[in-house]
Amino acid sequence: MLSIYGKKAPKNSFCDGISRRGVLKIGALGVGAFGLNMADILRAEASTGSSMKHKAVINVFLGGGPPHQDMWEIKTEAPKEIRGPFQPISTSVPGIQIGECFPNIANIMHKSTVLRAVVGCEGRHDSFQCMTGFRHAQMRALGGHPALGSVLHKLQGPVDASVPPYIGMKTDGVWKNPGTPGFLGPTYAPFIPDGQGLADMKLQGITTDRLADRKAVLKSFDRLKSNVDSAGQLAGLDSYQQQAFDVLTSSKLVDALDLSKEDPEVRAKYGTGQPFKYKYDGADTNNELLLQARRLVEVGVRCVTLTYGRWDSHGDNEGLVRHHGTRIDQAVAALVNDLEDRGMLDNVTVLVWGEFGRTPRINPNGGRDHWTQVSCAYMAGGGMKNGQAIGSTNRLGEHAHSRPVHVQEIFATLYHNLGIDTSATTVVDPTGRPQYLTQMDPIAELV
Repeated sequence: MLSIYGKKAPKNSFCDGISRRGVLKIGALGVGAFGLNMADILRAEASTGSSMKHKAVINVFLGGGPPHQDMWEIKTEAPKEIRGPFQPISTSVPGIQIGECFPNIANIMHKSTVLRAVVGCEGRHDSFQCMTGFRHAQMRALGGHPALGSVLHKLQGPVDASVPPYIGMKTDGVWKNPGTPGFLGPTYAPFIPDGQGLADMKLQGITTDRLADRKAVLKSFDRLKSNVDSAGQLAGLDSYQQQAFDVLTSSKLVDALDLSKEDPEVRAKYGTGQPFKYKYDGADTNNELLLQARRLVEVGVRCVTLTYGRWDSHGDNEGLVRHHGTRIDQAVAALVNDLEDRGMLDNVTVLVWGEFGRTPRINPNGGRDHWTQVSCAYMAGGGMKNGQAIGSTNRLGEHAHSRPVHVQEIFATLYHNLGIDTSATTVVDPTGRPQYLTQMDPIAELV
């Protein structure tokens, strides 16, 4: 907890002579001193008709590659070695069925869209394409294409100076990359609220007088500076320092990440995702990350990314899908309903997907291997025309049969939902040349 002390005041002061307005504690005490927490403030805003005004994206990456044919399009007519053990279940939209591990999402299908034939997947065990829309090698010589969150930071800036516009939630695993700024440079990298982010900015004994002295502030950021320098990111140092200062002088970010301030009934709806199984070298099935994502966009974050689970099911695909599937089913349904209850759903696009699909044929280990020909995705919110299942694969789930949706179309849709016209908007690369954000149009069925 950081305390920032102002000058002593002769009147209306505490017994130590410090003004009642002269103490700011970073964290819950920013409002907690008055018996309030973030939930109280949000309830007060709701009662006056106030709601979230900015647009945002919550991008949930299923690292490792989820099995498309065991989630949103069960292949009922395929042979047993293709079809797998899962049964289709009906949803709230007549005529649309999805896998049995997703009963909560089935109940909100009218608020959701499943893309059953996603194409254009690169085939790398990497989040890069799911964060940028582009392949890893494209513009690699210039640093690569920037992640969507970095583009939003560049084009739209922060909603609130004390809240980073782009946050990558800290997760474990080999496919945990929350996105990179690419050729835009480190100034637009995601803020990662972990030991190298928030903890590095918990300063002690800094007065407002000293805080005004830039040299004194810089001394307090020595560890942050060394981390940045070791990563070769000195070009973005001033931006990091400014962002750190802004976060320090507000409790919004700290409060948003503190789930103890959330309504216990809301937390229960999301669940925890425990016990964590099938993790190996991947991420936990941490449902609370999705709740934190909602709280973050609520206070001004434009893009939140996170990795959920470890979906590389070369063995025991059934066990993994039953474990991971039922947990993310609870978390995603809770997130969508929560956003709707708060009047935020039309402004927030939820995207859940992985880097590629899985093989139609089940291998001798009961698993499915890598399959780049077709994948899948789940979307909700964003003011889209939801309640759809778009596209289909052939009888064996090998390739797109109808209405393939390209990765680039998905990103064009995200930008459209964020109010950005991709046909006219560009960002400038290091050579001074304008680069379009996508190469395709938004998904026509959704916008």
